[in-house]
Amino acid sequence: MSDPLLSLLIGIILLVLGTALFWPELGLVARWRSVRRMTSRVLQEDALKHIQKIEFSGQTATFQGIAGSLGVDLNRAVNVVSELEGLGLVQRVGERFRLTVEGSQVAMNVIRAHRLWEQYLAEQTGYQQSEWHSQAEFFEHNLTPEELDKLAGELGNPIYDPHGDPIPSKEGQFFDHDAILLPDLEVGQIAQIVHVGDEPETVAAQIEAEGLLPGMIVRVSERSANRVKFWAGDEEHLLAPIVAAKINVQRLDDLNEEESLRGIGLNMLSTGQKARVVQLSPRLRGPERRRLMDLGVLPGTLVEAEISSPMGDPVAYRIRDALIALRSEQARCIQVELLPEEEVLA
Repeated sequence: MSDPLLSLLIGIILLVLGTALFWPELGLVARWRSVRRMTSRVLQEDALKHIQKIEFSGQTATFQGIAGSLGVDLNRAVNVVSELEGLGLVQRVGERFRLTVEGSQVAMNVIRAHRLWEQYLAEQTGYQQSEWHSQAEFFEHNLTPEELDKLAGELGNPIYDPHGDPIPSKEGQFFDHDAILLPDLEVGQIAQIVHVGDEPETVAAQIEAEGLLPGMIVRVSERSANRVKFWAGDEEHLLAPIVAAKINVQRLDDLNEEESLRGIGLNMLSTGQKARVVQLSPRLRGPERRRLMDLGVLPGTLVEAEISSPMGDPVAYRIRDALIALRSEQARCIQVELLPEEEVLA
C-alpha cells in the first residue's frame, strides 16, 4: 500500500472517530455531558424532594439524611446541597438547611410529576402495582410543566395518586387526608383505607402482597404489640405493627358502616344463585376495570353464576343477557349482594 493511500486511510479513520466523539448532540462526548448534566439534575431534584418531605413532617433536613436518600456518600451530598444553594433553591443554616420559596416550588413540581405518573400507570396501563413507584421515579424528571398540565387534564385532575398520596396542583396546593394509622383503630372499629405507603420497598411489597389499596373497608379484630389482625373484604390479614403503620385509614360513621358491610365476593355465588352488583373493588384497576365496566359490570347490575368449569375456575356468569367467564381472583373483586327470595322467584 502506498504512503499516500495509507495516509488517506488513517485520515478517514481519524475523521470517523472524531465525528463519533465530537458530533454535536449525538457524539459520545455530547452524550456523556448530557448524561452528566442529567445525573446532576436528577440528584438535585431528588434532594429537593427529600427536603420537602422532611419539612412536611415538621423536621429539618441534614446532610446525612440527604446522603442516605440519594444513595451517595456524604461528600457528594454536601456538593449537591452547595449546588442547590448556588441556584437559590436552598438556604443553609449551619449543618442544616431549608428550601427557599423557589426550591419548594421545584420540589412540588417533581412530587406532582411522580404522583401523576403513578396515577397514569395505575389507570391507563397494565403495569403492576410493584412497578408504579420505580417507573415514576424515572419519568418525574422528564416531564415539563406543560406536559404535567396535559397529563393531569387527561386523568381528570385527580387529587390523590393510587397509593392515596395527595397530588399537588400546579400552584402547589393539595388536599391531605384526615386519617389515622391502622394500628390506632380499636378492635371492632370499621374504617376505610385512604393511603398505603410505597416506601420503603420491603414494607410496600408486604402491603402489596396482601392486596391492600385505598378504598378498601377494614375491621380490626385483634391488636397487640406484635401484630394487627383485621378483615378487608372477605379476607383476614395479619401484619406486624411497623407494616400496618404504613396504612392510613378514616373511621366510618354508622351509616357508612352499614353500607360498606353489604355484600360478598361474586366468587362466593353457587351455580344458579343470583345477585346484584354493589361495587367493584379498588383492586380492579386500569384496562381490566374498564373492560368489566364496558361489559356491564356496574352497581345495580343483576348477575347469575351459570356455568362452572370442571376445575371450578373460571366460572361463567350471566350479565346483561351475556355469558362472561371470570377467574376466581377477578370475581372476588366484584362485591355483590344476594337477591331477596321474592326477587329470585319473580
